[in-house]
Amino acid sequence: MKEAVQINLSKHTPMIQQYLRLKAQHPDILLFYRMGDFYELFYDDAERASQILDISLTKRGFSAGKPIPMAGIPYHVVDNYLAKLIKLGESVAICEQVGDASLNKNPIERKIVRIVTPGTISDESLLQERQDNLIASIFQNKGGRFGFATLDISSGRFLLSEPNNYEIMEAELHRINPTELLYPEDFPTMELINQYHGLRRRPLWEYEIETAYQQFKLQFGMLNLSCFDIENTSLALRAAGCLLQYVKDTQRTSLPHIRSLKLENPQNSIIMNATTRRNLEIIHNLSGGVEKTLAAVLDKTVTPMGSRMLKRWLHMPLRDIETITQRQECIVELQNIIEELQLILRHIGDLERILARLALRTATPRDLARMRYAFQQLPTLNKKLMSINTPRLITLRTQIGDFYELRKILEKAIIESPPILIRDGGFIASGYNIELDELRTLANGVSNYLNILELREQKKLGLETLKIGYNSIYGYYIQVNRTQSHMVPVHYVRRQTLKNVERYIIPELKEYEDKIITSKGKALILEKKIYNELFDLLLPHLEALQLSSTALAELDVLINLAERANTLNYCRPILKKKAGISITSGRHPIVEQVLREPFIPNQLFLSAKHRMLLITGPNMGGKSTYMRQTALIVIMAWIGSFVPAEKAIIGSFDRIFTRIGAADDLASGRSTFMVEMTEIANILHYATENSLVLIDEIGRGTSTYDGLSLAWACAKSLANIIKAITLFATHYFELTILPKTIKRIRNIHFNAVEHKNTIAFMHTVQDGAINKSYGLAVAALAGVPREVIQIAKSKLKELEMIQVHTRIINPEKKIEKSIIRTQQKNQIINTLLKGLDPDTLTPKEALDIIYYIKKII
Repeated sequence: MKEAVQINLSKHTPMIQQYLRLKAQHPDILLFYRMGDFYELFYDDAERASQILDISLTKRGFSAGKPIPMAGIPYHVVDNYLAKLIKLGESVAICEQVGDASLNKNPIERKIVRIVTPGTISDESLLQERQDNLIASIFQNKGGRFGFATLDISSGRFLLSEPNNYEIMEAELHRINPTELLYPEDFPTMELINQYHGLRRRPLWEYEIETAYQQFKLQFGMLNLSCFDIENTSLALRAAGCLLQYVKDTQRTSLPHIRSLKLENPQNSIIMNATTRRNLEIIHNLSGGVEKTLAAVLDKTVTPMGSRMLKRWLHMPLRDIETITQRQECIVELQNIIEELQLILRHIGDLERILARLALRTATPRDLARMRYAFQQLPTLNKKLMSINTPRLITLRTQIGDFYELRKILEKAIIESPPILIRDGGFIASGYNIELDELRTLANGVSNYLNILELREQKKLGLETLKIGYNSIYGYYIQVNRTQSHMVPVHYVRRQTLKNVERYIIPELKEYEDKIITSKGKALILEKKIYNELFDLLLPHLEALQLSSTALAELDVLINLAERANTLNYCRPILKKKAGISITSGRHPIVEQVLREPFIPNQLFLSAKHRMLLITGPNMGGKSTYMRQTALIVIMAWIGSFVPAEKAIIGSFDRIFTRIGAADDLASGRSTFMVEMTEIANILHYATENSLVLIDEIGRGTSTYDGLSLAWACAKSLANIIKAITLFATHYFELTILPKTIKRIRNIHFNAVEHKNTIAFMHTVQDGAINKSYGLAVAALAGVPREVIQIAKSKLKELEMIQVHTRIINPEKKIEKSIIRTQQKNQIINTLLKGLDPDTLTPKEALDIIYYIKKII
């Protein structure tokens, strides 16, 4: 394609000249060039599209002496192909015919009317209805601070933030998961964003603060931005300015539904990094799917916009007790009228995205019919809410409104079941416009007139087989059998000859045909004009309509949470400003839904006095489930949901960290141990005394001594220095003596019962440390061959004897000293013990070994 653009345009045909000029405006994206009933692609675009979309590549005609590679897509199915391209992260420039084809101008005037990109789509067929579709822009200054802006063009939600370090920025990107991400051409930390699709490199001038202010003044029609409370946010404004510029460039239209900027402060919500979100399976499970997640359990909303709002809440639990308490009060009030309200809301539909298409003037007649149907539900909904006096619900009812006048306009203007598209007309209701009705009467009166004409000509000529018909090529005609053609009068003009019939036209029929075609054309033009006037009537109410859709979405979420509380037997948690957790009979919200047998509930108590639980127990005993359920209950509590417990007191947290499981990161060349240490380093750097930390095994990827040393040091740091609320699961029994010296730590364990060759997991939390390991029993349960288990038991007995001798040397009060050792000491000890069987040691040999080891230590 680049070669074609560089060739002298004068050598090309007029149409290809036009195409190349348009293509030069957007050389890096596909150009859909409208030609009649097809969107055509040429040259490199055609070859690329044929591979991506699996469509035929042809060569038709010549330009500049060479055949033209070409691929085409029927215009009426273009959405199917756009959806595939958008899913692959591609962008498409849509070029339409804007000139009048009847003027015989060659080529017809065309222009690019919009650019479809993954982050700026609003078409219903291209969007996932229960998932936000966000475009974002990022900026970073020399000090390492970030400016970040996100826009949901399908709702107009425009948010800004200024993460002050790499870790928070990384967490924000993972939370947002943008479909497109804009970044400046000199962005210094590409490793932060390389994993995301839809990266768009933008020129530096688009990130200049002066450019940003100019964009905002044009968009919001004001001299300054003081009303948005975004002073001293120059980094975020730079990112937002570039984002607004990009969206305007792609949409080629005004954006009235983007009415404000809102600054988000990460400190107002519980921060969770990518690892935590993944480990807790909030929106996506560990395999990347959406089944068996917290969202899957909680989301029984009846509107798509409610579903999207609930997921936003789950991604960003708040720290504002007042807001969450109001949500809880709403849930209590709504619990008795759930079914009635959900039945009404189910008919509201996705009003939020319909309003976005209204603002972009791309709403279809069917969209307006859905809007009308939503308005028709509002009187009943408001009546149901009248009896509720909870402050938040009163506010929501006020915001929902009534829109009586708009409903009446749409009831009068749009037919009951309109077509999806406006191109063929027929969607404006009869009686709405007198002129349109007259044109339609003329066009629709053709059937009666043709029947009368047909009977008259049959009788006059004595030809009962005479018929009047129509086709798109020849228009209206009178058809006579060829054997009777000698009976037609002289004023019959032959229009078409077929094998068995002759087709004629008469002046009267031709005159009526012209009148019908003219009236149909005029009716369609007028209908489209009336449709545009409807937009003009609706758009002044856009702000109130958007406020209403947001209130309806929140109402849907609150009713949904009330239903979940009733159905799943959840309790209302008590919220506290200080960090700490007290849970009576807590359950894992996801696991309890997939188990066939009843879930075994457990207790958990953490406070300023006891800030760490040191958890021991067998694999599969329930440690990981216990830890995850604690974090999920905290998240649920701070979005306003009731929680799976008999009673719960949940404190305020600034962050949630998890280090649960690990695997090699082959793409980045990191081992399991490296991944584990990176996660631990992140926790130790950023956790505070108001953080919730879950650690499930550390140090497994290295030697026993190194792993034990690291686990010991991390536990002490979290308990003594950071003082975070921590659940720390381990298989290192040596750690269980920590509570003797650190009073903030408490031992708990999950027990199991062995019987012959089987093991039963009790899944119940008990105080104290576990007194034995069940590793071999679990291995046998997993199907490890019996002979291997026997060898392992023998070796275990051997190792336990060595451990007995070691305990003589290293009493509990010296355990910390024995762990923090040098490599040289280990080598000497290993040399002394090498090849010795503890069962065959004489008392003198054992004493000699103890003597030498004591000297080394």
